[in-house]
Amino acid sequence: MEKNIAVIGSGYWGKNLVRNFSELGSLKTVGDLNEDVLHDFKDKYPEIHTTTSFKEVLNDPEIKGVVIATPAVLHYNMVKEALNNGKDVFVEKPLSLNVADGKKLVEIAKNNGNILMVGHILQYHPAILKLHEMVKKGNLGKIQYIYSNRLNLGKFRTEENILWSFAPHDISVILMLLNEMPIGLTSHAGTYLSDNVADVTLTTMDFPSGVKAHIFVSWLHPYKEQKLVVVGSKKMVVFNDVSDEKLFLYPHEIEWVNRVPVPQMKDAISVEIEMKEPLKEECRHFIKCIESRKEPKTNGIEGLRVLEILQASQESLEKNGEKVLMKKERYYVHPSSFVDQPCIIGKNTKIWHFSHVMAGAKIGNNCNIGQNALISPDVVIGNNVKIQNNVSVYTGIKVEDDAFLGPSMVFTNVINPRSFISRKNEFKETIIGKGASIGANSTIICGNNVGKYAFVGAGAVVTKEVPDYSLTYGNPAKIEGWICKCGQKLNFTDNRATCICKREYEKTGDQVRKIK
Repeated sequence: MEKNIAVIGSGYWGKNLVRNFSELGSLKTVGDLNEDVLHDFKDKYPEIHTTTSFKEVLNDPEIKGVVIATPAVLHYNMVKEALNNGKDVFVEKPLSLNVADGKKLVEIAKNNGNILMVGHILQYHPAILKLHEMVKKGNLGKIQYIYSNRLNLGKFRTEENILWSFAPHDISVILMLLNEMPIGLTSHAGTYLSDNVADVTLTTMDFPSGVKAHIFVSWLHPYKEQKLVVVGSKKMVVFNDVSDEKLFLYPHEIEWVNRVPVPQMKDAISVEIEMKEPLKEECRHFIKCIESRKEPKTNGIEGLRVLEILQASQESLEKNGEKVLMKKERYYVHPSSFVDQPCIIGKNTKIWHFSHVMAGAKIGNNCNIGQNALISPDVVIGNNVKIQNNVSVYTGIKVEDDAFLGPSMVFTNVINPRSFISRKNEFKETIIGKGASIGANSTIICGNNVGKYAFVGAGAVVTKEVPDYSLTYGNPAKIEGWICKCGQKLNFTDNRATCICKREYEKTGDQVRKIK
């Protein structure tokens, strides 16, 4: 095999890379600033070249691939320099220390036609590969939640906190298993040994599919633990990297007795895997990518996704655990409110204090949802809708574009409710038409639609259909006039009316239409 690999940085983790590339017959050069370390490597691997000059490595035409295992703060500049000198690069995690730099590296690699690979080693672990296969085949059922613990005592660092040091491994695996990015996350930290360097972090992620995942990392822990737990609707799996047997399947079942869930515990089953050294498989993959020019499994794009989550988690840490949305440009949710997933919320929509959007709801663009509002499952809300304080929009309600729901107005969705009788299959649909306004403290009895641009007065109780453009108020609500799209009252003469805004209308019985 051609000796065309240089490993730069041969310390805590780099020495393992040196060993593996040497055993694979590809190692040509080891670079490090510590000459004593290089001397030891020369004794152990007399056939390799050693150097303290990164520039010498980059100028060597026989070097095709550069492996960078230096401190994270050096990754961006060293990877950029190597790519710009035409080298393929394998960089240990993280790709860089911010998303902007990571994007630049991905772009440089693409423009230069170079391989860019990130050291997310667990994606090459035989047990994780088996777990991924089980998830893809549906052996576990619908994935419900995932959590990982990566705990140890030391190695303490000052250039990066525990989140950036430990969490990339588990973030990478979770993204691989779910094949989706989170929509939001929170991260909390404990700082005990060094100022401004977190020793313990807990990160919780919400995914569009409804899966929740948490990652608990610490280098201030009494014993070593590296576990990943995947809970599905059918079965559960535990990956334990510090155990001789790496993967266990738990075929527990949940039975319902008297409408109460009762767990039926079953013995764990050790999943048979062909064990190989993950790092060697990762190194072998890099060599094959250099030869075949195929994209690595953990390429720059994958490394960038992990970096985006790390940066968002860091932002949450710096905001004392405030929720951070991965797509900030889409919508705003006040930290006191809850948005259950999956749901759809449009661009520039704002959800204010103490509100709750439940799974399955659909909310359009540019909506404003006030304080203490509830949006129930399967509710559909159009664009530019304003929902004022203390409004509950129950399942069965559809609110069309440009509608206004006034403070404390009330919807119902069952005509004859009893607390002791479930009538979810009897919900009646109610449609609030385009541009309609519902006044404060009014009540819409279910099954009675409100027409487009209609106006329901404050305190009204709607017990029958409300026509388009009607002005309706009272208890029970009655038609008391007609109103223009612009909100001005209409005065009809011989069933024709012209608003001060110049719009013209025609009335036939209890129906009004705008004349084009």
